[in-house]
Formats: sequence, C-alpha cells, structure tokens
Amino acid sequence: EVQLVESGGGLVQAGGSLRLSCSTSGFMFDDYAVGWVRQVPGKEREGISCFTSDDEPMYFANDVKDRFTISGDSANKTVYLQMNALKPEDTAVYFCAADESLVCADLIDFDYWGQGTQVTVSS
Repeated sequence: EVQLVESGGGLVQAGGSLRLSCSTSGFMFDDYAVGWVRQVPGKEREGISCFTSDDEPMYFANDVKDRFTISGDSANKTVYLQMNALKPEDTAVYFCAADESLVCADLIDFDYWGQGTQVTVSS
C-alpha cells in the first residue's frame, strides 16, 4: 500500500523558513515521481515542485523558484521541500503526491496523496 506522510508544517512569520518532509512507503522510491502541491480553501490545487531520481527537479510555480528547494533521499524514501523567505501568500495546506509514471508534468493528477500539512505565514 502506497503511503505518503507529510510533516514539518506550522506557523511562521513572513521571511522565515520551514522544511516539509514527505515520508513514503509501499513503492520503489526511485521508480516514482514525488511532488508537492498546495491548496488554499476555495481555490484550486497548485503544483509547486516535483522530484524524480533520474532527472532535475521541476518547479511549477514561478513565485517559488528562487525560494523553495525540493530534494529527495532515496535511502530514507523521503522527499523534502525547503521553503525560505516565506510570504503570507504561501499560506496553504501542502500535500505530497506520488505517481509511478516518473513524469512530473501531471503533478495535479498524481495517483497517490498524503493528508496534507498546514503552513501558515503571518505578516
């Protein structure tokens, strides 16, 4: 059974940093794409970034490219999202998602999802 468990969310002041973790199990880590998606209540999900073991990371939101960094640890089957210089508009629930296609382009439509972790950035 594929499982994705997010952690690391919380409340932080604008300009601060957080590191989200997505602990995975139930699949071959190197054979899946794993990414981060965020959602604000009442709005559509927004793809943030995606990691695969065989290609460069992808960033889908222009506003985060210079502030967020995705990385993966194959030994621990965990994907991280380091978020720096956080802004109030980054406030959202952040979800980890995985797909066996190894293609990041369809991040929003990935097959497997975690429960999400809340990130709140105060001004």
